[in-house]
Amino acid sequence: MSSRGILIVTKFGYRRGGAEAVAIDLARLLHSHGWRTAIFAMDFPANAPASPDIPLFTAPEVSIDGSAADKARAARRILGGAGVGAAFRRALREFSPDIVHFHNIHSYLSPEVVRIADMAGTPTVWTLHDYKLICPAYTFLRAGKVCEECLSDPWAVVRHRCMKRSLAASMLARAEAARWSAKKLQRWTDAFICPSRFMATQMEHGGYNPDRIHTLCNFTTSGIRYEKRPRRPYFCYAGRLSPEKGIDTLLHTVAEAPPEGLTLKVAGDGPMARQLHERYGRCEAIEFLGQLDVAGINTLLSEASFSVVPSEWYENNPLSVIESLSAGTPVAGAAIGGIPELIGDGDGILFEPGNADSLHRAITTAAETAWDHDAIAARAAEAFSPDRHYRRLTEIYRSVIADTAHNDSTSGSIQVNLEN
Repeated sequence: MSSRGILIVTKFGYRRGGAEAVAIDLARLLHSHGWRTAIFAMDFPANAPASPDIPLFTAPEVSIDGSAADKARAARRILGGAGVGAAFRRALREFSPDIVHFHNIHSYLSPEVVRIADMAGTPTVWTLHDYKLICPAYTFLRAGKVCEECLSDPWAVVRHRCMKRSLAASMLARAEAARWSAKKLQRWTDAFICPSRFMATQMEHGGYNPDRIHTLCNFTTSGIRYEKRPRRPYFCYAGRLSPEKGIDTLLHTVAEAPPEGLTLKVAGDGPMARQLHERYGRCEAIEFLGQLDVAGINTLLSEASFSVVPSEWYENNPLSVIESLSAGTPVAGAAIGGIPELIGDGDGILFEPGNADSLHRAITTAAETAWDHDAIAARAAEAFSPDRHYRRLTEIYRSVIADTAHNDSTSGSIQVNLEN
């Protein structure tokens, strides 16, 4: 399959967040294995080439939070893919991929690109990084708590104003979900890839055909590597400082009952940063480090006794767990979403999400356990390796290409459809 071409489709052509990082790293991985590789994204000033040999095709930029005119254009993009179709058809014509692999595409591109690829007769694969296809508000969260009403009631997003606490935004999210329904998306998509079994199960609960759902954990090229260093008397949190991450529960637990002989080091930034600094900044057992670069995170994890991932929402395949284990550092993780799938025997300990007592017990147990850091790092190196991911992914590619070839009896249909 090394001579085949693949078009990676993602909202942004730079490492804006975890989903974009996965898409760009995947493009590089496939290119390194001999694939003709290109990326399609929204035109944006921060876009950067994934590689000189990986072309970037773009759709016109839209702004979701700009003026009234900007918002109107964004609504047309969200509901109909306005401005995307011509650019995407051109990318298909010029690059002629054998398969199109979608990542996060809602809002800035829209699922119109999936429909166009399917109409062109090109096999389609879609890796899911959030719950947008089954929760219009993306997260299964309402007022900071897990909520699954949207699985049974399509109007729940409007009734509870789940999008930005705004009736207008929530109405738009409802319209978007109706426009790009599960029935349509399943007709246009040959395979959905879920990075966790938990997400795959949620997709099935949302009405998606399990025969089209594949589970494949993300790989990591983040630069976090195992370095055999002396472990120091601290544990750490490295991630976004936002409510759903459970950071307030963690800091409150440590402030109320500081673990003996250990300091909690907190790395990261986010909307709660100022509030948390004001509330816990004087606690001797807590140290705020701010945002760290990759080298700083590597040092933090490599010298920590253990890390804590206290999330209170349905984490899918959190990089914070993967990076910690890759550094040989055990994880005290909340038993929610896809987190338990990543923490095997000897890799850490689980606790009840949002429960301070359970979290305190987990911290105490993690501090008292003699961990085998070499073994943790070795297991992570195997589980999250790019080569392992590549082997499984190309199996999925082969399957959908073969199925499409079997079902498509019209030669030359790609060029005909691309001119529509």
